[in-house]
Amino acid sequence: MIPGAAGDPDLRVRIYEPAVRNEILPGSLWIHGGGYVVGLPEMNDELCVRFVKEAHCVIVSVDYRLPPETPFPGPLEDCYAALTWFSENAASLKVDASRIAVAGNSAGGGLAAGLALLARDRKGPSIIFQMPLYPMIDDRNKTSSSYEITDPRIWNRELTLRGWKAYLGENHRGEVSPYAAPNRAVDLSGLPPTYTCIAQLEPFRDETIDYVTRLCQAGVPTEFHLYPGGFHGFEVVAPSAEISERTFVQYIAALRRALHK
Repeated sequence: MIPGAAGDPDLRVRIYEPAVRNEILPGSLWIHGGGYVVGLPEMNDELCVRFVKEAHCVIVSVDYRLPPETPFPGPLEDCYAALTWFSENAASLKVDASRIAVAGNSAGGGLAAGLALLARDRKGPSIIFQMPLYPMIDDRNKTSSSYEITDPRIWNRELTLRGWKAYLGENHRGEVSPYAAPNRAVDLSGLPPTYTCIAQLEPFRDETIDYVTRLCQAGVPTEFHLYPGGFHGFEVVAPSAEISERTFVQYIAALRRALHK
């Protein structure tokens, strides 16, 4: 358990590290997905273990509060509190405070992107790299891909709209902060180097492509992968598929390169 933001309850974090080590390692804050309304760190245990083993780092996974009970900005403030704690306690964790990344998938990717913006603007903890994987970053849902995906067997438009309504709470139809929906941010300059990916049959496809384009235009070093034929979270649903294993290998390798350059 770690302290939350001022006035907020303590937070639970789950720490993954090598069983035996003597050296100082880089680290990454991991933020789980779940459409902004469900999920917990344990759902990504296997992935976080792979990050530790293959990217040679320490992972801190944050159990942020969930909407609708805790709408924005609560979940993001929890992530910021976890990042601050991680940075301030790096020495005791045997982590290099100058080599900490933020990463997450789906809604966790949206929170990672929002966290990078928030840390930049607050001049908060240093972030060496951000990895928002197939992120949920635009509440407007006006792109072509946001309308294309309606199949109830996979993450679709209806679920996306429900997730945003819960996350934004009373601001659902009002003024929305770019920290909640990072694709609303006008200025993306000064963000850390970025890796992101998206599937072709995915409601967030077009908003991610737009985000990547604007990151590049803002001068942010960015790597992007588009996976043909994939749907939202395909590598989690079918982890043994060739495209899934290729996806895991590519984004784990991206984190390793960023942390050990």
